[in-house]
Amino acid sequence: MKGHPALRGLSDFSLFAGGPLFQLLRRAHLTDDELGMVRARIIVILLLSWLPLLALSAFEGHLYNADVAVPFLKDVGIHVRLLVALPLLIVAELVAHQRTRFLASQFLEGELIPTEALSRFEAAIASALRLRNSITAEVILIAFVYVVGVLVIWRQYAALQTVTWYAVPAGDGSMLSIAGMWLSYVSLPIFQFMLIRWYFRLFIWARFLWHVSRLELSLVPSHPDRVGGLGFLSTTDRAFFPLLIAHGAILAGHIADRISFAGDTLLDFKLEIVALVVLLMCVVLAPLLLFVSRIGEAELTGLGEYGSWAARYVREFDTKWLRGNDSSKTPLPGSPSSPSLADLSTSFNIVRSMNFVPISRKTILRLGATTLIPLAPLVLTVIPLEQLLKKLLGILF
Repeated sequence: MKGHPALRGLSDFSLFAGGPLFQLLRRAHLTDDELGMVRARIIVILLLSWLPLLALSAFEGHLYNADVAVPFLKDVGIHVRLLVALPLLIVAELVAHQRTRFLASQFLEGELIPTEALSRFEAAIASALRLRNSITAEVILIAFVYVVGVLVIWRQYAALQTVTWYAVPAGDGSMLSIAGMWLSYVSLPIFQFMLIRWYFRLFIWARFLWHVSRLELSLVPSHPDRVGGLGFLSTTDRAFFPLLIAHGAILAGHIADRISFAGDTLLDFKLEIVALVVLLMCVVLAPLLLFVSRIGEAELTGLGEYGSWAARYVREFDTKWLRGNDSSKTPLPGSPSSPSLADLSTSFNIVRSMNFVPISRKTILRLGATTLIPLAPLVLTVIPLEQLLKKLLGILF
């Protein structure tokens, strides 16, 4: 495989090191080929999205003023979106860039792609890169943000229906303040574009895995990972840790606003919390289900091949060691000794206990825990800190 175009293509394989926005950031000297300069990008984006809101709110007297129900500095949801989730989305690009490239290369380094399928593997890489670099795709994302993200999703489902620093409810909708106009046409579009762009990149990743799953993979039924050599895919969630935390933070900020200004409680959002965890599990782990059929085929093949080979091996072992007769058959590879029989038994048991999906229990637990981390402080709205500490001390001591 050395020197094959597929290997050279993998050197350029990245979900984020490409596309119109990436090229724009390169020309502005805000990134390099490896998505470095993260701090510079975060600072510039915050100067465009959050700082003008601070200045305009202060100019309009809505910074920390009782004249509005929700002054700017008390709007936890906006600060979490722009000061926590948005930087995390930028950091997540670098993490995913490094991890997904490693995951993709494992198909070749683990010799899972047979020689006759290398050209199709190369085509899958090229197809993913074309979609990543599509100008049309990012233009559609921008249009979606302004038409659906801001006008529909934000104003009807996320914005607080009270007098706020960004808007005053009116009979036919709401009247935006100057800060509210900047929020609606600059800050929110930046945030939503970065978020939706992430989902588009996840679609590219899932599509790439779909193409790979259709290849005749050289899976090894007796591989210790019990998924034929695809065990490295169980670490997929690590490539998206910052993205998971960002989603948890967005929901935490929204719930904090509702608790503070709408009189809701944390328990009122238990369905939303469960739905978020399930959604992210589906987004991150569902593409791995594409390999179920390949793993199932490898298991059936392995049971047949190892079963046949084991029958011959065990028969010769029985003949030599228990019955004392010399075998007239052609000697099998290796010595039919006790250690060899134990190795054979171990290999056969691995084949028989293969998992159908390259997803471990640890992966699911990591994903759920990572998503819920930002929501942990909200527990204090249900149980006071003093009471929580007393309960913990009672348990520990």
